[in-house]
Amino acid sequence: MSTTSGTPDTPPAGAREGDRRLTARAARFAEVALANITREYPNAPAHLLAGPHELVPPRTLHPAFYGAYDWHSSVHMHWLLLRLLRLPWDGEAATSTLRADVVRALDAHLTTRALSAEAAYLRAHPSFERPYGWAWLLALTGESAALIAQQERSGTQASGLLDAARRWHTALAPAAATVADLLLAWLPKATYPVRHGTHANSAFALGLVLDSADRAGVPHLAAPVADRIRRWYLPDHGAATRWEPSGQDFLSPLLCEADAVRRVLPAREFAHWLERFLPELGSTGGDFLPPPRISDAADPQIGHLLGLCLSRAAALRGIADALPDGDVRAPVLTAAATANLAAALPATTSGDFTTDHWLATFATLALGDGVRA
Repeated sequence: MSTTSGTPDTPPAGAREGDRRLTARAARFAEVALANITREYPNAPAHLLAGPHELVPPRTLHPAFYGAYDWHSSVHMHWLLLRLLRLPWDGEAATSTLRADVVRALDAHLTTRALSAEAAYLRAHPSFERPYGWAWLLALTGESAALIAQQERSGTQASGLLDAARRWHTALAPAAATVADLLLAWLPKATYPVRHGTHANSAFALGLVLDSADRAGVPHLAAPVADRIRRWYLPDHGAATRWEPSGQDFLSPLLCEADAVRRVLPAREFAHWLERFLPELGSTGGDFLPPPRISDAADPQIGHLLGLCLSRAAALRGIADALPDGDVRAPVLTAAATANLAAALPATTSGDFTTDHWLATFATLALGDGVRA
């Protein structure tokens, strides 16, 4: 292993099959993510032009997160690289150079200067990437803290990765604080949740925030976010899977909601809420939320359905794990997670930038233990 990479923790003997499959794909996912974060074009900036003077390259607006097609994808591809640095990779000797390349790229992007510019942009454009990109920035910051903790435990401080992770976390912290301020200003005004299955979905973002807030150094977000989840979603009942999917979903509104609620309720209370919210789950056969038909994976919107399969798999497993021991719904949820994962995993790194610029992150959520792993 390269002396710049450090030694990841060895997975426990009881690691999930998904963990082993993630280890097998780690190097390929890292290659894709590394290519993404350094690829400036094609680019879909979500920037409202105030005049011709603002017609500038993406790298000028976003010196840290200019790549991977759009800002939020760049942010979560950086998250992916940090997560992968915490894992063992198959063929470690052959991938030591790749690990070193990842560290160099992160060192180039996650600098105090670049992240200060990103934080200033967020303050100047307070609805930019709300809430999806915000949540991923907190997840990225939290992941840098998780990498620090892992390296401190592993005793490989001489490798250089611990110092690098500390640099990244220090640079990210002011941007995370900016997001926290924006989130706290927005939540009281957000009378209703956004329930559709794309970026603005409230439940998915708030779930990420809850998982990341403590590690990201903004633990004061947890209480107001959890309160908003309770106020928005606990009264819901009688949902039906026949409502889904919409034609360009990459998130399941029903599952995102349940996955958010399981974070704020004890297991037995959550089990009772889930019975009211999704009553068909208690009587369904083996065909709960089957994978959608994807007619054209290369289409930028239809291809979202690949991500839907992966985000479903992650949410289904999270919901199943949150139920009390012996709950008969857990095997149904787990079977659905397996089916959805199998439908999309082979397409995660297809070589088509349309999907390659984002799918590996969601595959990692589905194969691993989510953002809080």
